Amino acid sequence: MLSANLSLTNVTAGAQYQGLLERLLFSTVTSVPCCIFLFINVTMLFTLRSKAVFRESSRYILLFNLLVADTMQMTLGQLMYIIAVCRTRLSYPVCGFLVMLTKLTNEVSPLTLVVMSLERYVAVCQPLRHATILTITNTALAIMVVWAISSLNILVRVLLMLDFPFEDLDTLQMKDFCSDIAMLIGLVSDDYDRAYTCLVFVSAAAVIISTYIGVMVAARSASTDKASARKARNTLLLHLVQLGLSLSSTVYNPILAAASRSLKRLVFVRLQNVFYVCIFIFPRCLSSLIYGIRDQTIRPALMFYLCCRLKVFRTNTKVSAS
Repeated sequence: MLSANLSLTNVTAGAQYQGLLERLLFSTVTSVPCCIFLFINVTMLFTLRSKAVFRESSRYILLFNLLVADTMQMTLGQLMYIIAVCRTRLSYPVCGFLVMLTKLTNEVSPLTLVVMSLERYVAVCQPLRHATILTITNTALAIMVVWAISSLNILVRVLLMLDFPFEDLDTLQMKDFCSDIAMLIGLVSDDYDRAYTCLVFVSAAAVIISTYIGVMVAARSASTDKASARKARNTLLLHLVQLGLSLSSTVYNPILAAASRSLKRLVFVRLQNVFYVCIFIFPRCLSSLIYGIRDQTIRPALMFYLCCRLKVFRTNTKVSAS
């Protein structure tokens, strides 16, 4: 599946049309939100490991796994962006490693959303069996399966890349900026990437929609907790939105390709920076914002750690200033 963060770097070659001051300005504008969201995500990860209620609940364990993948994706994407802005060209092996690692973390997210949706379905439709079905062991096994499927996909991609005659190249140094598109060598790799993307997102959407319908049907039953069913239904809708935002990365390249034919190069580069923040940085922090605000168990703990860290930061700043 196409990672938007890396796709951005492929067309950031247009940065040569920007002055140094403007490049620094845009780099700051895109990096500051990324750092803020990284801070929130890391605090959320720390919060989910701070109490036993989070460490022993399948729901929060799955959320922790989703946040790990999103945080790694955001970090790698920002790293690739900075490399492109600095006009640094990598070698094919280094670029291939970064691309595959980014793809791995990017593909874990939709699969984790599927497992989280199934967990909500079991919690509402089969509440008496929820504790026996979704044990910590079974949850850990599900997470291992998610990473195994994603790793197997990466292995296939690597095998497809090995068919390219790298020995015929004069040098392994890349002539363009590192990106996932630059590593889609050959038609077979491109076709496989599209096929896998369609399969994952169609399957994930089908599962989430099915669980949503199941929860709606269960909500009409007299034996079902109406409040719990309503919360689960809203959560499943949010999972569908998150999946849609993840899917937006796959249509990123066609949108930019169409825009490049009608916009001036400098305007096009500026548009890329806006897309990078809105489409790729913000969705990676959406899970923290959704659960940090909606979940009554997480919100007090998250606000406590966020406020404490801000107080410590302000105290250190005053001490340094004095």
